[in-house]
Amino acid sequence: MELKEAIGLRRSVRYLDPERPVERTKIQKMLEAARRASHWGNVQSLRAVVVERATAPKEVIDSLEAYVGNFQMKIAPVVIVWYLDAQSVDEQPDRLREIVEARAMGIDLQETRDRLERVIIPFFEHLTDVLKSPGMSEVDCGQGIAQATLVAFEEGLGTCLLGSAKTAELISYLGLPDQARILVLQTVGYPAEDVYKAGQRPRLPLRADLPPEPLQRAVPTRRRHGQGARRRGSDPVRGARRHGAPRQGAGRPAGEVRLPAALAAAGCPRRC
Repeated sequence: MELKEAIGLRRSVRYLDPERPVERTKIQKMLEAARRASHWGNVQSLRAVVVERATAPKEVIDSLEAYVGNFQMKIAPVVIVWYLDAQSVDEQPDRLREIVEARAMGIDLQETRDRLERVIIPFFEHLTDVLKSPGMSEVDCGQGIAQATLVAFEEGLGTCLLGSAKTAELISYLGLPDQARILVLQTVGYPAEDVYKAGQRPRLPLRADLPPEPLQRAVPTRRRHGQGARRRGSDPVRGARRHGAPRQGAGRPAGEVRLPAALAAAGCPRRC
């Protein structure tokens, strides 16, 4: 299934078959999709606990209660408890070092190592309490949950996201860390309804403004030797790659990058 097809056809499924178990391989695919989502600083604060109704203790089952649509908790064969572990921010220095060693950050390896230890890590350590607060991490965790949801649909599963009405009990019964924040409960199972017959749910149009005309032409055109002018709106990132900038993780040797004028004017560093 193509990605755009999954995005276009997927919808929340509230009626699941309580008698049909979900293969663990499919749940694992959902978790892997969530793990691969982008996260600031490579912190990966998203966590999950998979609760199988057939084997979970009674106190855990009883704590799976939603504010609205609680009947879904009673019939879903699997419920994924998605939560954020704020303590993972403490591990950010090591996560950043991994990115540098994978050659996914910077250009010159040694200069990037030095800048990381001297500037970047101290900067983020100064903001540790702020970064542990609700905000940016929730956004990135949402990306992971969204990717898991799309994979579930591709695997023929139905899902629905619900808010937890017993957060404190869940944290206690599941033995979650002290700094855990439960984000959402996700019911998972095989649909007991036709997911296509009902059609898509109504959605408001996306309220987004395109940049005004002057901004669309912010990258100046430039003539190459023997050729006509570059297309307006050409991609400055592609331009940087033509001038020697490596792709992330490519592990190319160090060297100074010749940046296009638009990027140089914005203060993009030529090294590290």
